[in-house]
Amino acid sequence: MNTWNWTNKPDFILLGLTDSKDLQLVLSVLFFLIYMVTVLGNTGMMLIICVDSQLHTPMYFFLIHLSFLDLSYSTAITPKTLENMLSLNKSISFIGCFTQLYIFILLAATECLLLCSMAYDRYIAICKPLHYPIIMSSRCCFVLLTGSYMIGTVDSSVGVLAMITLHFCKSNIIYHFYCDSSPLLSLSCSDTIGVEIIIFIFAGSTILGSLITISVSYVFILSTIWKINSTSGKQKAFSTCASHLLGVTVFYSSLIFTYLKPSKSYSLGKDQVASVFYTIVIPMLNPLIYSLRNKEVKGAVVRLVKKRQEFRKLNEGKW
Repeated sequence: MNTWNWTNKPDFILLGLTDSKDLQLVLSVLFFLIYMVTVLGNTGMMLIICVDSQLHTPMYFFLIHLSFLDLSYSTAITPKTLENMLSLNKSISFIGCFTQLYIFILLAATECLLLCSMAYDRYIAICKPLHYPIIMSSRCCFVLLTGSYMIGTVDSSVGVLAMITLHFCKSNIIYHFYCDSSPLLSLSCSDTIGVEIIIFIFAGSTILGSLITISVSYVFILSTIWKINSTSGKQKAFSTCASHLLGVTVFYSSLIFTYLKPSKSYSLGKDQVASVFYTIVIPMLNPLIYSLRNKEVKGAVVRLVKKRQEFRKLNEGKW
């Protein structure tokens, strides 16, 4: 059996999604376009929220950080994926591989907690509207955000430090388009049970803990909305959380499918499709979900366009 040891050959080989050159070219163009939309969409969302004072509320405080996370973990993966598709060199260093894994876990775990904070914000806004300004203060928002990043850092640090102690000698070929935990564990000739348990505990507690909190929040939210007498009142209340509920559904369904299972059940085709969805597609979808279904963001865009037109007319008048 061919063996490989990272001490004398410190590179992994990322095989990517397909061996077909034609399909690689098609996917590279598609991923590049998706990445451009992701960059423009998330950057635009952050700029709109920063510029428009009417969006300086707790919900949009969290949303601006959600856009930052989506942009960051897409950037951690997509450019390297495009490089591998368009060049003959498909290698990634040992340190580079685990750095990519560390960044991805940190950002993905933080996003779970951030979505949880956004659900709590919607719960307070709908179920306790009179207490909303007091409970969702700037200090509370900062604590929730800081806690999200801290837990994400702990999850990432523990998972990567546990994996980095493994001995990789089976092969240096990763059957994936980026460095992820399941394909990396399959390359180890060490006993991975202990590492898998650690990852499952930390990743599982973050994913399930945040999902349970979100679910409980929406049980109370839907119960409160159901008690509203007028149909227009129900629609208005539900519209304030519809975008977040859709974003949560899309994000968690793909995340749970991929991570909350043993590494031995890793399926090359199915897991890669799910991975493409939450690492490349979802960061593009989130700005669309939170803008196209959000009247406040649409209004902010209209106000921004009007201000630009007025500024242009003012400059033309001077000349």
